[in-house]
Amino acid sequence: MDKLGKFARDKITGFEGTVIAKISYLFGCAQYNLVPKAKEGKLEDGQWFDEGRIEIIGDGVKPEEVKAEKNGGYHPENPKVR
Repeated sequence: MDKLGKFARDKITGFEGTVIAKISYLFGCAQYNLVPKAKEGKLEDGQWFDEGRIEIIGDGVKPEEVKAEKNGGYHPENPKVR
């Protein structure tokens, strides 16, 4: 099942957010970035969790609902490659 766009919870910490990104590593590990809803108009940082820790708890948003005419660009949550 595709988790992108779904509302999810980390089974260990209870952290909740919308799944906005997935990263797959060469050795088979997959992680998902959950971004929480804004609180009092302030954005909070997203967090990365291993796939097995993610529990889908809501529909969230469909990727086509947030698709722009021109996708892409820098985002501070992008993994850093050194």
